[in-house]
Amino acid sequence: METHGTTAPATLEAAEETFDRFGPTAQVVVRETAKAMDFDREEYRERVTGDVVQTVRNALFAESLTVTVGSRSEFDDWRADHPEYDVVELGNPDVERVAWHPIPFAETVVATTFQNERDAAISTLRRNAFGRVYRDAILGDAAETAETDAGGDGR
Repeated sequence: METHGTTAPATLEAAEETFDRFGPTAQVVVRETAKAMDFDREEYRERVTGDVVQTVRNALFAESLTVTVGSRSEFDDWRADHPEYDVVELGNPDVERVAWHPIPFAETVVATTFQNERDAAISTLRRNAFGRVYRDAILGDAAETAETDAGGDGR
């Protein structure tokens, strides 16, 4: 087994604190990206919205999540040791490799299967863990408002 990432919040409070710490970084990333794209002040004010910064913060948080990668039998062993967790499994159950991220405060583990593309599976898993669990837990009504305002799933 191997582990990737740095964020594995055990509680909702820890998830919220970690998410909040990404706010300033998201602002810097957006500002520097706009500068690299030669936005003048007017274009910056028009195009760089709170939603843009929020999207970057969401992505930074999601991409930091700790993911365990292992065989199907290693994942099955983990599940046997954690029967209280609901499992959200994406992909084909007959594939031998699995990446997973447990979310203790939600008693949920999100997993995805893959054959060869480990990095793509890890990124997909992180986005799904954020979208399926963390977004509503951390942002609550703000996530629902963003979805309504965006006319879609808010992603």
